[in-house]
Amino acid sequence: MTMIEKEPKQAATPAYRDLHEHLAELERRGLLLKIDRQIDKDSELHPLVRWQFVGGMQEAERKAFLFTNIVDGKGRKFDIPVVVGALAANRAVYSVGMDANVDDIQKKWDKAIANPVPPRVIENAPCHEIVMTGDDLQGLGNGLDSLPIPVSTPGFDSAPTLTATNVITKDPASGVQNMGTYRAALKAPDRLVVRMATRVGGAGGYRHYQAHQKRGEKEMPCAIVLGCPPYVAFMGPQKLPIDLDEMSVAGGLAGAPISVTKAKTVDLMVPAEAEVVIEGYIDTEYVEPEAPFGESHGHVALEEFNMPMRVTAITRRRDAVIPSYISQVAPSESSVIKRVAYEPLFLAHLRDALGIKGVKRVSLHEPLTGLLRVTTIVVDKGMPRTEVWRALYGAAFFKGDCGKICIAVNEDIDPDNMDAVFWALAYRSNPKDDVQIVPHRGQGHGPKREHTGEEDSTLLMDATMKSDMPPLALPKREFMERAKTIWDELGLPPVRPQPPWFGYSLGDWLPQWDAAAERAARGDYLENGRISLSQQQKGLVPETKFRPDEQ
Repeated sequence: MTMIEKEPKQAATPAYRDLHEHLAELERRGLLLKIDRQIDKDSELHPLVRWQFVGGMQEAERKAFLFTNIVDGKGRKFDIPVVVGALAANRAVYSVGMDANVDDIQKKWDKAIANPVPPRVIENAPCHEIVMTGDDLQGLGNGLDSLPIPVSTPGFDSAPTLTATNVITKDPASGVQNMGTYRAALKAPDRLVVRMATRVGGAGGYRHYQAHQKRGEKEMPCAIVLGCPPYVAFMGPQKLPIDLDEMSVAGGLAGAPISVTKAKTVDLMVPAEAEVVIEGYIDTEYVEPEAPFGESHGHVALEEFNMPMRVTAITRRRDAVIPSYISQVAPSESSVIKRVAYEPLFLAHLRDALGIKGVKRVSLHEPLTGLLRVTTIVVDKGMPRTEVWRALYGAAFFKGDCGKICIAVNEDIDPDNMDAVFWALAYRSNPKDDVQIVPHRGQGHGPKREHTGEEDSTLLMDATMKSDMPPLALPKREFMERAKTIWDELGLPPVRPQPPWFGYSLGDWLPQWDAAAERAARGDYLENGRISLSQQQKGLVPETKFRPDEQ
C-alpha cells in the first residue's frame, strides 16, 4: 500500500514546477514558440511540428510549440491551448523539466529511485477547478469532445488520440498505484479506447486489468492525466520496476512530496497540479476496435481490439493547457524522452555491472529505428578483443526490445553519424571474423507484434581498429578552420560540419611525414623533392613500401 503523508492545514508552495511554470521557463530560455495563427488540430497541428524533426534541423534547433488558436476539421473553436514538444523536443527541453544538465540526469534518477519521497494529500486541488460529470459529458461539444485533442498522423489515424498521458490504475489486492503512458483514442464524448501494452511481461496497467478480470470484476477504475508537473510526467514513459510507486520516485526527483488529491468519481489519487484528469472505468469484459494509429516504432499500428473506457468525470484547471507528444517515426519527442533515459542505463550496465571499463559511450540509433533496433558501443582503441565481444553481448541482451543490431566502434567514430559507422564497418571489420549472428530473440515492439511468437535474431559486429591505420584523408583541423573563416567572410551558405570534417592520425603516421606536410603547406615542396632524391634506390618493384624511420 502506498504511504501518503497528510498535508498540514496550510499547504506550502510546491518545491517543483507545474506545467505552466515549466512552459514559462522554456519561454525564458528561448525553447518555446507561441503560435497564435489559427491551426486545425485534425490536419495541421502535428504536421507543422513534425517539420522540425524531418526538415533537416539540428536537434538543438527544435523547440516546444504552444498553440493558442485551435479549431477542428469542421471549424469549431476551442478555448484550451495545446502544447507539443514541451517535455522533450530536444535534450535541452528535457533537462529543463528535470532541472539538471543532461550528463547529470541519470544520477538524479538513481538518487530518486534510491530515496523516494511519499506524496502528500491536499483537498482543494487546482485540477478540480472545473468538474464535468453527468450531462456535461453527453452530446457534441461536451465531455471529451470539448477537448482539443489532435490527430497525430493525419491521413492514417482514425481518431484524435491522447498521447502525452499518465494513466493511473491500481492493483486491486495491494492498493499500489501504477502510472504508465498509454494511448487512448476518442470514440464518443463519454467513451474512449485505451491501448495498454500486452507485450511479454506486460505493462503495469495491463497487469492490473488482468487482476480485476481474475477477481470477476467487470470494470477497472482508471484516471488519465494530461499535463502533469514535469517530474510526474516523466514517470509514465520511464521504465521503472513494476509496482514501484511512481509518485514517490517523482518526489525523490523533486526532493519534496508531490501533491496528490483524490479523484472525484474513482478511488484513485491523481496529481493535484494536473491540467486535465479524465476519470472512468475500463471494461474488463468487452473489447472494442481501436486504431489505425501511427506508433512510436515508426509504422502505423493497424486495428486491434483494445479496452473501452466509460468516462465518469473530466476535471481540469481553469487555465488548462493540454500536452500532446510527437511520436511515430523517430526522431520524435517520445524517442528523445526514451533516449535520454536509456543510454545512461546501458553505459552503467556495461561499465559498472559488467566491469567493462573500456566502454566510453552507448548510442541508441534514433532516426527511423526509434532506439530499439541499432545500438552502437564506443570503446577505447586497443581494447582487448574479448572485452569488445563481451560489451557487444552485454548491450544486445540488456533490454529485450533493444539491440537487434549491435556495433562496436572506436572513439574517433561519431555513433550518431551512420556514414561514419558504415565507414568503420567498411574498413575496420572482416565479416568472417568480426560478425556473429545470435538466434532466439523475441520480436519486441514493432510492426511485427511480439505476441505472435515469431522469433528474431541478433547481429553483432566488431568495427573497431585491429591495428594502426593511416590518417583520415581530409585537411588537418587548422586548415579546415581557416577555410571556414574565409567561407563565412564570403557570405556563402551556412555549413553544418558533419564529423569527420578534418583529418587526424589513426596511429600509422611518422614525424617525418608531418614535417614534409608542413613544408608542402607553406609552399616548400621543392625541399621535399630534394630529400626524396637522396633516397632513390634501384632494383625495387614499384609500390614497394618506404618508411623513412627504417632507413
